[in-house]
Amino acid sequence: MDDIVKAALAKWPNVPHCYGWLGLDARGNWYMRDDRCQAAGPFARAEGDDRVASKGSLLKHEKLIEFIHRNYAADEQGQWFFQNGPQRVYVELENTPFIWRVQPDGRVRSHTGLDAGEVRQSLLDEQGRLYLVTVMGLGLVHTSDMALAADAVESGRWVPEPVQWLALPIDRGFVRSPQRLQARESRPAGTT
Repeated sequence: MDDIVKAALAKWPNVPHCYGWLGLDARGNWYMRDDRCQAAGPFARAEGDDRVASKGSLLKHEKLIEFIHRNYAADEQGQWFFQNGPQRVYVELENTPFIWRVQPDGRVRSHTGLDAGEVRQSLLDEQGRLYLVTVMGLGLVHTSDMALAADAVESGRWVPEPVQWLALPIDRGFVRSPQRLQARESRPAGTT
């Protein structure tokens, strides 16, 4: 975490959290989601939700993206966030908290630019998406890197096990939509 962020947290420890304003897609791209975008629909479709997804505006500012990457973490509930000074900006995930980039030499890096470490397990969902569990956690292999990933599978380095997409958050301890979770938890008892 950046020193400036730590200083802001110490100075303003009680700033309310922010939900729904930032999304991470399945290719490792960040999206800003204003009120209009959030009203148009969720960042990613969820089971039982027939609304059209509304991603928002693709972030392109390199310094801002680097800042997000350096200050990207998870809370104790498995909700991923960007610590923006004193405020936690919770991230809506299209799929997983990390998007893996497979390197030509076989190493794996996260969308944040960090070395993912040893691949401990590989998983394949019902749609044919490949996931890797590394020292850093669970992530989806970027679609552009599937040829390199296929080489690792064919050589026996990775042996994918079947997994259900809907079960990943529960099985692997992360939250795809902190905004939905927060809305459910803030409802008065007995309401739907």
